[in-house]
Amino acid sequence: MRQNGHRFSAVMHFAGLKAVGESVQKPLEYYRVNLTGTIGLLETMKAHGVRNIVFSSSATVYGDPKYLPLDEKHPVGGCTNPYGKSKFFIEEMIRDLCRAEKDWNAVLLRYFNPIGAHESGMIGEDPQGIPNNLMPYVAQVAVGRREFLSVFGNDYKTDDGTGVRDYIHVVDLAKGHIAALKKLKENCGCKIYNLGTGTGYSVLQMVRAMEKASGREIKYQITARREGDVASCYADPALAERELGWKAAFGLDKMCEDLWRWQLQNPTGFSKN
Repeated sequence: MRQNGHRFSAVMHFAGLKAVGESVQKPLEYYRVNLTGTIGLLETMKAHGVRNIVFSSSATVYGDPKYLPLDEKHPVGGCTNPYGKSKFFIEEMIRDLCRAEKDWNAVLLRYFNPIGAHESGMIGEDPQGIPNNLMPYVAQVAVGRREFLSVFGNDYKTDDGTGVRDYIHVVDLAKGHIAALKKLKENCGCKIYNLGTGTGYSVLQMVRAMEKASGREIKYQITARREGDVASCYADPALAERELGWKAAFGLDKMCEDLWRWQLQNPTGFSKN
């Protein structure tokens, strides 16, 4: 960017590997990509005189919740998988940097579970190979690309025995990043916010919601629990509303409708041409 003469004042850091189950099988790859990639980015920012960053962190930094809903004061670091640990380590790196060099500003956004797509149906998630996340897999079953969904465990201490998560529309998530950029302009130091809706839904509730959106049956099979998963995880997003003026606007029906529109218009994913 320096060679091209472009000036920039902030960086949004989205890059990294992001699948809980895969991270358990490939821990070194997750640490190498996520940690060393971030160190390289921060060093490049310093070289260009850029001291403002928004980082895509994760609710997985909370580990197995001690209480719900999860607020930003909940203890962190007791992560149950290498993906979450990599996010926690990066948070600590950025916090240390902001403490050591007072001209740095950072907003660390702890995502819950982004789903959905742009309402046009033109922009959506197109996983390479077998999806690692629930809703892309559910959508592919609905459209006929996969035969059935594997549900990892039905013996959790939840209403129906399946894992509960806080799902947030990707458009709401994007708006949260705009709010975070505005916060950086206040020379805010290092701030941390949850981005979630505050409502948890089980795996089977998500299956039924997608059946409603698609009008199609979604077959599933119960399998063993997946290592690294927790029973329930959902946000207290009040701090983001107070300090960023941000609040999730879209509910579960909208998330599933937009996801289904994308999948129906792109049954095999983006064109490779």
